[in-house]
Amino acid sequence: MFDSLDEQMKKSEHEGTSNRERILRWLAVGVVSVLVFGGLYLGVSLME
Repeated sequence: MFDSLDEQMKKSEHEGTSNRERILRWLAVGVVSVLVFGGLYLGVSLME
């Protein structure tokens, strides 16, 4: 009868976005992560 807040958030998020939007969001997160960690790695390697 009463859904928990977590269940309501999952249900509303799933209804509000399409599969394509979710895939693009995860791809963007992956690209940004690679750029950030790659930049950190390059910065540390240049300091040596």
